[in-house]
Amino acid sequence: MSAESPPASPNAVPGVGQRLDAAQLAEAFEMFARASEELSNAYNALQGQVAQLTERLAVLLGALPAGVVMLDRGGRVGQCNSAAEILLGCDLAGRPWVELAAALHATETPGEMTVGEEAGARRVSLSEAELESGEGRIILLHDVTDAHRMRLQAERNERLAAMGEMVAGLAHQLRTPLAAALLYTGNLKQPELAPADRARVAERAIERLRYLERLIRDMLLFARGDSLGRQRFGICDLAGELVHTLEPLARARQIAFSSSCECGDATLLGDRKALGGAITNLLENAIQATEPGGAVELTARLDGDAVYFHIRDDGRGIEPAHQARLFDPFFTTRADGTGLGLAIARGVARAHGGDIAVESSPGKGALFILSLPLPSPEEGGEVTATKEPS
Repeated sequence: MSAESPPASPNAVPGVGQRLDAAQLAEAFEMFARASEELSNAYNALQGQVAQLTERLAVLLGALPAGVVMLDRGGRVGQCNSAAEILLGCDLAGRPWVELAAALHATETPGEMTVGEEAGARRVSLSEAELESGEGRIILLHDVTDAHRMRLQAERNERLAAMGEMVAGLAHQLRTPLAAALLYTGNLKQPELAPADRARVAERAIERLRYLERLIRDMLLFARGDSLGRQRFGICDLAGELVHTLEPLARARQIAFSSSCECGDATLLGDRKALGGAITNLLENAIQATEPGGAVELTARLDGDAVYFHIRDDGRGIEPAHQARLFDPFFTTRADGTGLGLAIARGVARAHGGDIAVESSPGKGALFILSLPLPSPEEGGEVTATKEPS
């Protein structure tokens, strides 16, 4: 009896397995072809969208009034719009930004620069931002020439309007000391006047004339309302000079004067003399408002991108009704004051991009805070040496 042969495997049937594999392969090829066609259509659609977006971006960049400069990782110009070419010149592509930035010069206003140093140069506001990918930066240049001119004109008009309002006050301010000076000098003609009395009358006449001179000088400073120079100087150096200037005055009035500067090597850029005069005015007012045995304190500290000068006293304080008029021209509560000191100080602070604030309560002293923006690293200016007091 012969042995039973094992059952035949399906693969053993000639041609059946091969036909099934060929059918599956054909189906797979068909699916691949459909997927490839879909991907090709999607890619073409994306290309069309990219082309539309690129065209819209080009139109948008061309229509923007602000200059746009896109830098690559190496700091070279990769793309820019026509506004940037008008401001900085043509053929910017591929040029290093450091070379282009050399044509920008800092101004008295933080964040604003001029394109060139010649008269009538365009004035721009510059800002920049890093790309999220870290592959470069975007520089934005806003032409603020017209806005700057309008701002200057508005400030001038405000000063002229203020001067118009204070004409009546000025007439009174000038007439009173002038009348006193005329009275004193008239007495000098009396032949019977004793030499000692003559000297005393002459001194009082000179005192009134000096007051008139100071009043006219302060008026000119207020009317001009601008800063005369630009230099970079250390904040603590300036604070040290103010201490040497005001400490003897405070000591003579039996007032404790203290100061501290927490600014380290930080610097300011502006008119050193004008800023020193503004802070000196605030300190003198604090000393005048403090009784013997009181204290006046000067503190300079940094906070963010600004420096704050705090002038604090424990004097008689300021009435709320007076606080609203403190910075008005010719408003003063002192018999020997011109009423222009605080107006000039605020004008100097605002000309440097800062301001002055006041906090006070009657009987609890006063705190004046003069704030100034710190210059950006790109802003130039010659660093001045520390001026030792004489």
